[in-house]
Amino acid sequence: MRSPLPRAVLTRLETGRLVVLSVLLGALVGGLCILLRLGLDLLLELGAQVTGYSPPGTPGEGGLLMAFGTALPWGLLALPVVGAAYAWLVPREAGDPLAQLVGGYHARGQWPGMAVQGRTLAATLLGYGSGLLVGRDAPFTLVGQLGTRLLRQATRLDAVESRTLTLAGAAAGLGAVLHAPLAAAVLIAEVLYRRFEFEFEVLMPCVLAAVTGYAVYGAAFGFMPLFSVEALPVPALAQAPAFLGVALAVTLAGWASLLACRVIPETWTSGSWRPVAGGAFGLLTAALAVWSTPAVLGDGSGWVQLGLSGFLGPEALGAGAWRWLLLALGARLAFGGGVLPSVGVGGLLGAGLGALLGVDPTVATLIGAVAFLTVTLNAPVAAALLAVAWGGDALLPAALLTAGLAHVLSGESGLLPGQARSRAASAVHAGVPLLPDGVRFVPRRAPAVPATPLHAPSPAEEGGPAPLASEQELYRRAVPPGWLGARLSVLALPPGVEVVGIVRDGAVRLPRPELRLTADDELVFLARPDAYAALEGVLRLPG
Repeated sequence: MRSPLPRAVLTRLETGRLVVLSVLLGALVGGLCILLRLGLDLLLELGAQVTGYSPPGTPGEGGLLMAFGTALPWGLLALPVVGAAYAWLVPREAGDPLAQLVGGYHARGQWPGMAVQGRTLAATLLGYGSGLLVGRDAPFTLVGQLGTRLLRQATRLDAVESRTLTLAGAAAGLGAVLHAPLAAAVLIAEVLYRRFEFEFEVLMPCVLAAVTGYAVYGAAFGFMPLFSVEALPVPALAQAPAFLGVALAVTLAGWASLLACRVIPETWTSGSWRPVAGGAFGLLTAALAVWSTPAVLGDGSGWVQLGLSGFLGPEALGAGAWRWLLLALGARLAFGGGVLPSVGVGGLLGAGLGALLGVDPTVATLIGAVAFLTVTLNAPVAAALLAVAWGGDALLPAALLTAGLAHVLSGESGLLPGQARSRAASAVHAGVPLLPDGVRFVPRRAPAVPATPLHAPSPAEEGGPAPLASEQELYRRAVPPGWLGARLSVLALPPGVEVVGIVRDGAVRLPRPELRLTADDELVFLARPDAYAALEGVLRLPG
């Protein structure tokens, strides 16, 4: 039955499908993040009762600018148990939620299964609630990915839509917890690559989902920034050398942490030794909390707020150094991944250096956070945008210069092993055949018209049973003359016929809507025999 809507309206609805899905996904993830925050508040209260200590929090997430209690030695004995459980629940191959997101995207959407993601979510909740080096953003990132799974149950998504919306869901979760939706969207599009490259195709879906998710999340908890910062003027030029020193020192510390991560042999963090190593990490955290400072508990974002408010002196260097050690030792165990642990380390180092040099503590803290985050995640633009979202537009020149300097000096290493070196090195853009491995394309000397099925029976098999009319088959044919120069998005195909690949330069490429057809291309159709016969009949019509 033909739709009563005009063709122009139908075209608008078709091209807006990803837009609508991104908005719906953002609203869904925003609602899930509301439930997650309520659950995290309960877990933090329970963890404080066990360990006897509650670290400071961020105003945007309902935290207070002070620590409560003193770390109880007997209560902290729970940390080795939690550390072992965390390392056992999070597989080494998968990594933390952000590492799972990046690695799965470059594997052409082959993300870990629901069971692995459920275990990872439980581990992040357990680790964050107990005070280990697990960022508050970790469960939000994973909930965003799970939101795409729920959306997939309600509507059919193709491979490209599934990959794009999984990234968009993660952007919505990150935008909610960081209170910076635009910066979170840029982060997701940028963190996929070690080089200064972006996944522009997913940027706008990430923006739509992140903005919508933050609108829903903020309607429940308010829209104040994650950190409370007084209005900042543009940093004085006289303090520029000191701020440059802070940026260089924190960049060097971040680069050194990446080298230190490789010191621990992989055999110690895999197999049956992995829970043992996780228990040792928890024991080290407990020992530092008892004999040095309880400031090592949590992801450090609350201590960054104290540094932004000018309440920390040179002693912040010590707390930042201990956190640096924990991040370097725990990276192979999926501790310290994500955004906020790096912000905590860099912010504390910046606050301590700023106090030593006598410069504005707010600017020094944010410069340290930008530098360290740029080094660990290879996301300079997102790091600068986060600093602007938290500290104001006046910080933009200093943040951009810091991020650029850190990215140039630190090289292409990072905390995320699944990051691709560049777009050309990603399997998503490598032109890998879209069809199953059992179907191979053999170069032909002369394309046959009309086309024949790729798996057509040989003459010796023609006496066998005929295929059912309802079965779909693969067809390959040259581009019709009337389609030359047209985009795939404007092709009019009969019902039951779809383009699943473009053969260009000997490789099968994804059928992207904006791709223009040339005379050297060949089209790969997936269709029922009767539907494809109808298409051939239309193509043979004159004009």
